[in-house]
Amino acid sequence: MDKLRLGISSCLLGEKVRYDGGHKHDPWLTGTLGRYVELVPVCPEVELGLGIPREALRQVGEPAAPRLVTVRSGRDLTEPMQEWARQRVEALEREGLCGFIFKSKSPSSGMERVKVYDSKGMPHQVGVGLFARAFMAHFPLLPVEEEGRLHDPKLRENFIEAIFVLQRWRRLRADPSAAALIDFHARHKLLLLAHSTELYRLLGKRTAQLQADPFSNVLEEYQQLLMRAMRLPATRAKQVNVLQHLLGYFKRQLSADEKQEVLETIEAYRQGTLPLIVPVTLINHFVRKYDQPYLQQQYYLRPHPLELQLRNHV
Repeated sequence: MDKLRLGISSCLLGEKVRYDGGHKHDPWLTGTLGRYVELVPVCPEVELGLGIPREALRQVGEPAAPRLVTVRSGRDLTEPMQEWARQRVEALEREGLCGFIFKSKSPSSGMERVKVYDSKGMPHQVGVGLFARAFMAHFPLLPVEEEGRLHDPKLRENFIEAIFVLQRWRRLRADPSAAALIDFHARHKLLLLAHSTELYRLLGKRTAQLQADPFSNVLEEYQQLLMRAMRLPATRAKQVNVLQHLLGYFKRQLSADEKQEVLETIEAYRQGTLPLIVPVTLINHFVRKYDQPYLQQQYYLRPHPLELQLRNHV
């Protein structure tokens, strides 16, 4: 695969662009993940023309429509930041991003729980950064996360799954056909089932009715449902359902001992004593041993590079 492209707050790359001249380098993002993605840096304050170091910013007023002001002098930068953000997200359309990683708590880039100060100077963690708000409104289907939330193994695995699914979808959109859509859906069936049974069924129904509407409409609807599904968390219960579904493909091949081994690892995963990688690795072993061509093409069994070790921790 060509490297997919992710937008990212510049300070997370180690760039000294923060108000105090520092950075918030995240080694996992630049080291581990950086081997598989191309990171496109964005720093709203610096790109707006503010210096380094600079007076800190904060949001004040109503959370739905906060003002962005400097902390000491009270300089209002709301309109300049909003206009810059509008132009920047339009420019980012040309970057082909598959997602964005924001700096948490930032008044410009925080995705959620940004402090908004009321008229009495009291902070409330209810805001969204001005650039982050503009980005998410302009790209409603793109996976987005904050570096703080990515420390949660489940959220990290969910986000990385979503960006690789979107990369594969972009390849289909570059050369679309009914056959390509049917193949895409077939390969992602079990991955979708791990996120949403309802949307898994809706996507299957939509794929089966390709002649009902113009193909361009089908693609748009499929993309909407696909990314909705990927935003839903793949819970332990959903994963167990998929693992048991996988086991059903080996009814005639597995010996009694092999079947019992799979059932025991699935149960250990369900109870939280084994990570997901253990039953998945065992099933991958039997997929190869018994030559299951349908399962060999399932992205559920290899949704992202194994070296990221994401399923070692969920």
